[in-house]
Amino acid sequence: MDIEMIKAEGAPAAIGPYSSAVRAGDLLYISGQLPIDPATGEMPEGIAAQTRQSLKNIEAVLKSAGADLSRVVSANVYMKDLADFGAMNEAYAEFFTSHLPARAAFQVARLPKDALVEIQVVAAL
Repeated sequence: MDIEMIKAEGAPAAIGPYSSAVRAGDLLYISGQLPIDPATGEMPEGIAAQTRQSLKNIEAVLKSAGADLSRVVSANVYMKDLADFGAMNEAYAEFFTSHLPARAAFQVARLPKDALVEIQVVAAL
C-alpha cells in the first residue's frame, strides 16, 4: 500500500511533528483541524465560528488531496464543552447537508491553543 504525506495548501500549518493528512491507499486521514484562520493565524470567537473555520480548513486539506467534503466518511468532533453541541451542530450542518458522514462528538478537558473545537475526518478517495 502506498502511503503519502499531504502538505495542505490554504490550511494552517501543523503545530507539531505531524502531517496535515496522510493518504494510505484509497483513504485520506486528516489530522484534527483547529479553527485557525490560515491568513491571520488567529481563531474566531464562539463555537459556531470555530466549527466553520475548522471545516474550512478540512476543505482546504481535502482540496490539496484532490477531494472535497462529499468524500468524507467519518468525523470526530472534539469539544471543550458539550453544552455547545447544538450551536456546533448547526454550523456543522452548513457543510454537510445531504451527505452525512458517520460522526462522534466528545467533550475533552482541553484542546491545543485553548480552542473550543477540533475536527478530525477520514475520507475515501
